[in-house]
Amino acid sequence: MSAAKPAADRAAGSGRWGAELAVAVELVESTGRLVAARYEDSGPVAYKGAHDIVTEVDHAAEALVRAGLAARIPGDAFYGEESGRDATVASRVWVCDPVDGTINFANGIPFFCVSLALVVDGRPVVGAVHDPLRRETFAAAAGGTATLDGRPIHVSAKERLSDLVMALNIGGRAPARRIARVRPEIRVSRTMGSAALSLSYVATGRFDAFCQSVGLSAWDVAAAGFVAEQAGAIVTDLHGGPWFDLAAPTRSMGLLAAPPRHHARLLELLREG
Repeated sequence: MSAAKPAADRAAGSGRWGAELAVAVELVESTGRLVAARYEDSGPVAYKGAHDIVTEVDHAAEALVRAGLAARIPGDAFYGEESGRDATVASRVWVCDPVDGTINFANGIPFFCVSLALVVDGRPVVGAVHDPLRRETFAAAAGGTATLDGRPIHVSAKERLSDLVMALNIGGRAPARRIARVRPEIRVSRTMGSAALSLSYVATGRFDAFCQSVGLSAWDVAAAGFVAEQAGAIVTDLHGGPWFDLAAPTRSMGLLAAPPRHHARLLELLREG
């Protein structure tokens, strides 16, 4: 694996949001080094719910991102999975998931990431997702090109739906029926345990499409959904509407990201009923 260019170099040509993109890339990569150093040594596990956990690494990683933003862009608000939302109402909010895929991380499964997005007036304009173990960074800024370690990336160009490898996690109403409609139409589905990294894989064609019908929060998808969109994916909710809502309740969101050629058909197959 070749050494990555400095964050500022990789943000060159990103137009209006180049400075913010450089900050995002720098922070997810520096935080990723902290996370990687604690892989398979995550410390005590606390339970946030019946199926949700948090480690001391989640808290340390989020604190590192927050401190970095406060030092570099002190006027912006912050919304993190572990610390919540700043009380102040602001048009610019950094949305952070310090370890997306905490269960994978805590169990030694090497599929998790650090995710950071800048949301302006309710819409992501900068996103960076870093895989600490593969040392890969997926990034994009509004008006620019989605990249993997500075190289332009694009969604899958496969022509046949039957060739698609899809990240698929269906819950809610009639999940078995919906899965049974989708699986015969595609090659195979996978459930990986990190929505942000799976969505980032859509941006570079490793996954041809991604769907999680329920259970997502803004911090899970703000950066990676934006990167996938900038890479050419159509990203919507499961009704075909807008995919991102900063004010959505925790674990209430679902979305589909797919190449333009296949999005409508997948949406039809995945709808409830």
